[in-house]
Amino acid sequence: MAVQRMAGQDPYFPGNGDPRYRVHRYELTLDYRPGPNRLSGTARINAIAGLSPLPEFQLNLADFKIGRIRVDGRQPHYTHRGGRLRVRPAKPLRAGAAFTVEVHWSGNPRPVASPWGGIGWEELADGALVASQPVGAPSWYPCNDRPADKASYLISVTTPSAYAVVAGGRLLTRTTKASTTTWVYEQSAPTSSYLVGLTIGKYQTVLLGDPGPGGVPQHGHIPARLLPEFSRDFARQPAMMELFQELFGPYPFEEYAVAVTEEELDVPVEAQGLSLFGSNHVDGARGSERLVAHELAHQWFGNSVSLADWRHIWLNEGFAKYAEWLWSERSGGPSAGQLATAAHRSLASLPQDLRLADPGRKAMFDDRLYERGGLVLHAVRCALGDDAFFPMLRSWVRLHRGGTVTTRAFAEHVGRFAAEPVDGLFAAWVQGAALPPLPLPGARAVG
Repeated sequence: MAVQRMAGQDPYFPGNGDPRYRVHRYELTLDYRPGPNRLSGTARINAIAGLSPLPEFQLNLADFKIGRIRVDGRQPHYTHRGGRLRVRPAKPLRAGAAFTVEVHWSGNPRPVASPWGGIGWEELADGALVASQPVGAPSWYPCNDRPADKASYLISVTTPSAYAVVAGGRLLTRTTKASTTTWVYEQSAPTSSYLVGLTIGKYQTVLLGDPGPGGVPQHGHIPARLLPEFSRDFARQPAMMELFQELFGPYPFEEYAVAVTEEELDVPVEAQGLSLFGSNHVDGARGSERLVAHELAHQWFGNSVSLADWRHIWLNEGFAKYAEWLWSERSGGPSAGQLATAAHRSLASLPQDLRLADPGRKAMFDDRLYERGGLVLHAVRCALGDDAFFPMLRSWVRLHRGGTVTTRAFAEHVGRFAAEPVDGLFAAWVQGAALPPLPLPGARAVG
C-alpha cells in the first residue's frame, strides 16, 4: 500500500519522519550484549508540537518489542507496524505545546531494508556499529527520522567491560560495576537522527596530535593490531583540521573521533563528531587519505550545515568531494584544477541523465553525484575567484551552523558574493542533466 505523504515530508522517504512536530532532545539509555546481539533501551524524547493541534504523531522504530509508552506520563493508544510507531495521546496536544514521550523497547537489532541493502545497526563478529545514512536510525532507537529535525542527544550505553563504546560527542562518564561498564556521551549540537553514530568493540584509544590551547581534541579508536598502520594513515588528519578551519571556519563541534572496525566496510561512514572506517581503509601507506579528508569535511558540510531533505544531498557530498581536492592541492598532490579535469573527463564518458538539484532516490549515492558536485564548487570558485570564494564558504557555514539548507539557498548565497549573475552557472551545472564544459582554468592554488 502506498504511503500517504504529509505536507513537509521528505519526498524520497515519505514513510520516515513526521513534520507535524519537532524534537529538541533525545535521552537514550541502552543496554547491549554483543554475544546474543540483545539490545534493550529507554528513550525520553522532548518535543514540541507544530502550528496545529496534534491528535496523534509518528515515530520510526524497527521491529522491536515495545514494553511501555508514555506521553507526558500518561498511557497513549499506539500501533507499531512496518517500522512506524503511531501514537495517539490520551488528549490531543495543543499547537506549540511541549511534550515528552517515553518509549521502552527490546530485541535483536538488525539493519533495516533499503535500496542499498541493510543499513543501520550492524552486528559485527565481536561488537557492533551504526551506519544509518539515510534512514537506518530506527534500526536501534525511536526517532523522528527526517534530516531536518535536529536535536541534542544524551546517550548512555551499558555493555560488558571488555568492550569500549564510542559515540559522537563528549564522553561525560565511564562507570564500571561488576562485569559491565556504562558509557555516557553528550552531543549538545543539533543533530539529525541519521548522524547519531555509535560503535562497540575492543578498541585502543590514541590522541591524534596535540590540540593545544583552543584546539580541537581528536581521538582514534582502533584495534591494537592496526595501530602502526593507523598511526601513518591518519597522521595528517590534524593538518587537515587546521586547513579546513582556515578555509571553512571553526570546527563546529567540541571533539572529533575516528574509529576503525576489525571488519571491512564498503565505504567510511560519517556521523556527527565521529567517522567510522573499516580495516580495509588502513594500509600503512595513506591509501585512503582522501577519504579521511572527505569524512572530516562532512562535519562542516552535512553535519553542521544539514539538508532540508534528501533531494539536496549534493550539498553534502559535492562539498566533501571538493574538500578532498583542496586537501590534495595544499598537501602537495594534484591541484583542484587537475582533479576537476580528471573528474570532468570521467563524467563525459558516462550517461548524462543526472540532475544534482533532484537526482531521485535511486541516484542519491551515484558516484557521478559526488564528482559533479565537486565540479560545481570548482565552477563557482573559477567564477568568483579565491578572494570571494573562500569568504563565501566561511559565510555559508557561519550563517547556517546547526541548521538546514537547500540548493536554492546556496545559489542565492553565492550570488551575493559574485560580481556577475550566477543563475546560468547553476542552471547548467545543478538544474540541467547535460555536462557543461569544464570550468575555465585560472583559479589560484589555495594559499
